[in-house]
Amino acid sequence: MALIGTHISAAGGVCRAFARADALGCEAMQIFTRNQLQWQSKPVSLEEARGFYDAWRSSGVKSVVSHASYLINVASSDAETLEKSRRALRAETERCHQLGISDIVLHPGFAKEGGEKRALEIAAESLRLLFEETQGYRVRVLLETMAGQGSVLGGDLSHFSVIGDLLRWPPRLAFCVDSCHVFAAGYDLRSADAYERFISLIDKHCGIDNVFCWHINDCKSAKGSRLDRHAHLGEGQIGTLPFSLLMNDERFKNVPAILETPKDGVGDEGNLAFLRKVRGQ
Repeated sequence: MALIGTHISAAGGVCRAFARADALGCEAMQIFTRNQLQWQSKPVSLEEARGFYDAWRSSGVKSVVSHASYLINVASSDAETLEKSRRALRAETERCHQLGISDIVLHPGFAKEGGEKRALEIAAESLRLLFEETQGYRVRVLLETMAGQGSVLGGDLSHFSVIGDLLRWPPRLAFCVDSCHVFAAGYDLRSADAYERFISLIDKHCGIDNVFCWHINDCKSAKGSRLDRHAHLGEGQIGTLPFSLLMNDERFKNVPAILETPKDGVGDEGNLAFLRKVRGQ
């Protein structure tokens, strides 16, 4: 079964996230290892790495996923933005390597004026350079499915098979599936048959064995709206059935299932309780 968790604040130091996750009973967590609204970040100190390791060792959290900065656009046709994005992703990879985090969730980027085909080529080249520069690292990049707004890449699952083919499917290329995003992008999940059809598409374009994280969110917007509007589980247009199916899907055993639902209302506590209930706990 999937590992249940949520995005946890790392305010005051990344090691502090574990206590917050344990208070919620998380089996997995996602964090920002740095300020995600700034380009620059400090290197991980030896003291910080030791503190993170010690906190993890004494925690109930089994898996930690990093989310890369929202500023990064590895598909940019603007030379300055592309260089900043590549440096920032390299720095995040270094941070995760030093902290022992094996997975970075990354938005695939925006095409903008360069066009979709060229943007996919640039994104693949960015990842190729990263993997070459960090040979010997275990850190994977998990390209996230997107809602399809504007010129964003990743709203069409075929984008991932294009990038994979361009890179010849290296082992450090992997994927994060966001339930709200794929529904807004036009993929149905709302029945057992629809769920299976969707998983078949994931297998075709990404490979089930290459999915190392799920983002678990209901969607306020209609299917195919391309509007990225997260909702509490069961309070949006997706409903509860797909989350029950996922929680009991042996194909995603030990894969982190990370909530990115609103913090108001039932909050993390309510959504985590729902996931445990449908998992039979």
